[in-house]
Amino acid sequence: MNAPVVSVIMNCLNSSRDLREAMDSLMAQTFTDFEVIFWDNCSTDASPAIAQSYGEKVRYFRGQSIVPLGEGRNLALAQARGKYLAFLDCDDLWRSAKLERQVALFEANPRVGLVCTDTEIFDGRRVLKRLFAETSPARGMAFAALMQRQWISMSSAMIRRDALTGLSAEGTPSGLGSNGGWFDQSLNVCEEADVFYRIAHDWELDYVDEPLTLWRVHGANTTFRKFGQFADETLRILDKHRALYAGYDQEHADLVELMTRRAAFQKAVALWREGRNAAAREAIRPWRFCGRKFRLFWWASYLPGKFFDAAARLYFALPAGLRK
Repeated sequence: MNAPVVSVIMNCLNSSRDLREAMDSLMAQTFTDFEVIFWDNCSTDASPAIAQSYGEKVRYFRGQSIVPLGEGRNLALAQARGKYLAFLDCDDLWRSAKLERQVALFEANPRVGLVCTDTEIFDGRRVLKRLFAETSPARGMAFAALMQRQWISMSSAMIRRDALTGLSAEGTPSGLGSNGGWFDQSLNVCEEADVFYRIAHDWELDYVDEPLTLWRVHGANTTFRKFGQFADETLRILDKHRALYAGYDQEHADLVELMTRRAAFQKAVALWREGRNAAAREAIRPWRFCGRKFRLFWWASYLPGKFFDAAARLYFALPAGLRK
C-alpha cells in the first residue's frame, strides 16, 4: 500500500460532543491524499463509533490505558506514514483548503519544516479573535521570533516528517510503530510549544495567511490556573535548549532573559492564586518595571483572590505583544 502524502493525527478522549463536526471538516478537504491516525485514549462515550464510521481513511487505534496527551501524540505518530504530519484536535475545525495550501508551501521549499495557518478562536457560535490579526508571524529561520511570541495553534500545525525525526534522541522516524519520543512526555502544558521551538531552531517556518483553522474554546480560559506548571516547564525548556545547543547563553542571551522573566511572572501568578500575595510580588520584583503586564500585576497582587478571574480576563485582553 502506498503511503499517503499527509497523516492527520487525532487524539481522542471522550470527544463525542464535537467529534463529528471536526471529522466532517476533515473529510471536506480539497486535498484528499491523506490518512487519519485516530488514537483513542480509552474513551467511554460514542467517540469510537463516530471515528470508525468514516471508512477506510481512518486508521483507528485504542490504547490499553489512559496516557497523557504528549505520550498519546507519540503513540499516534508511531503509526503515521505520511510525508507531512498534521494535527486536528477533536473539537477544532478546518476549512476546506487547509491541507492543500499547506502542502503547496512544503513542496515549494524543501527547507521548510513546519507550516501553520492563521487561526480563529471561537466558542462554537461566534469567532472571538483571530491569532494573526494583531501581528503577522515570521517566515524563514524564526527560532528567536517564535520563542518571543508563540503563534502556532496545534490544530493549524503541519510538520515535515524529516523535521520530526530530528526531534527523536535516537533519530526514530514516524510510521515505524515505535514511540520516538518526539513530544517530550515529561511536559504536560508546554509539550506542543517545545516541539515547535525545536523544529524552528533547525528548519524554516512558513504560514498560510488565511484563517483556515478554527480553535474551539470552552467556557472560561483556564490557562491562568495552570501557571505554576507553566513556570516549571518554561525553565525546563530553557535548560533543554542550553543542553542541546552549544553556546546558547551567549548566542541567545535575550531569550535566556525572556524565558527567565516569563517563568517569574508565571510563578507569581500561581502564588497569587494561592493567596501568597507578598511572595508573588517578591517573585517578580526584579522585573516589576519591565513592561505593562508586570506593572499591572504588581498592583493587582494587592487585591484579594476573589479578583483573580477579573485580572485573568484583563490579561488575556492585552495584545499578544504585551504578554511576552
